[in-house]
Amino acid sequence: MIDAEQARSWKTAAQLYNSAVAASAIAAAWELGALDELHDKGVLDAHEFAARNDLDPASTLAMFRALAAVKIVERDGTRVTPAADFAEIQQTRSFFHWLTRGSGELFRRMPLVLQNQHRSGELDPRDPAAVTYACREINALTYDPWFWSAVDGIDFDFTMVADLGCGNGDRLIKILQRHPKANGIGIDIAADSLKVAETDAVGAGLSDRLTFVTADVRTMDRRPEFTEVELLTCFMMGHDFWPRERCVATLARIRDMFPDVKRFLLGDATRTVGTPDDELPVFTLGFEVAHDMMGTFLPTVADWESAFAESGWRIRHKHVIDMTVGEVIFELEPA
Repeated sequence: MIDAEQARSWKTAAQLYNSAVAASAIAAAWELGALDELHDKGVLDAHEFAARNDLDPASTLAMFRALAAVKIVERDGTRVTPAADFAEIQQTRSFFHWLTRGSGELFRRMPLVLQNQHRSGELDPRDPAAVTYACREINALTYDPWFWSAVDGIDFDFTMVADLGCGNGDRLIKILQRHPKANGIGIDIAADSLKVAETDAVGAGLSDRLTFVTADVRTMDRRPEFTEVELLTCFMMGHDFWPRERCVATLARIRDMFPDVKRFLLGDATRTVGTPDDELPVFTLGFEVAHDMMGTFLPTVADWESAFAESGWRIRHKHVIDMTVGEVIFELEPA
C-alpha cells in the first residue's frame, strides 16, 4: 500500500507524463485540422474524422484520448467535444507545435547536447519547415498587431522592402498586398521554407513582385537589388546574430549592404530577467532552454540597445509586447 504522500507524488508524475504526451497530440490535432473543426463545429466523431481524412482510426482516437487526459477535450466513446481548457490551447497551439514538431529532435538529444564532447559543429537539429509552420501563427499572435501599427506609421512611401529571415514569406506577401506599388525581397537560410514562400507568392499573384534569396543573413554577399531597399524587416531571427561582437558586426554590415534603408523594423524575443522558473508563461521555458542547448545567446533589451548604438542604428521607437518571450519590436533608422 502507498501512503497519501506517495499517492500525491504519483498523481503529479502522471500529470507531467500525460502533459508531455498531450503536447504532441496538440501539435498533431492542429496540423490535421481537428482543433479547427472542434472550434468551428463544437463536436466531432473520432472515427468519422479519421475516415474522412484517411487516418488510422485507432491512432486518431488515441490522439483525442491524450487531449482528454489533460482536459483539453471531453470524450464519450468516439464523440469528442471541447473542454474547459480548449480555448486557451486553441490560441496557443503553435507553441506546442514549435516544441514537439519543430524542436522535438533537439529535446530528444538533450543528454548528448549537454555533453561538451558533442558540442561542436551543428547544434540545431530542428525541422525548419515545422518551425516555419508554427512561427506563422506565433507571429500573428505575438507580433502582428504591433508590426502593422509600426508599418502604418511609416512617414514615407517605399517601393522596395526586404525581409531578413523571411521564412514562408507570409509577412512580405501581406506587406505587398497592402502596398501595391512596392516590390519585395525575401532572404532566408532555409531552402525548404523558401519553397513554401515561392508557392504562396504564386498563389497570391505576387510572383512578379517578389524574389527570394537563399542565404545566411550574417554572411551573404552583396546584391545590386539590395541598394534599392528602403524598408527592412527582420523577425524572430535577430538573436542568431549574437554573441555581441558578431551582432554589432552583422548590424553594421546590414547597414552597409542596404545603403538606402530609411527604416528597419527588428522584432525578436529577449531573455527574461527576474522571473522565477516556476512562474514562466507558456513558450518561454521551451524557447530559452532550446536556445541555451543550441548555444544561441539570447540578449536582453539592454543588450540590443547597446548593440544598436555601436553599429550605426538609432532607435526611433520601441514597441514592447512581452507576451511570452519578452517580445519587442525596435523601430530603427540609420544613425
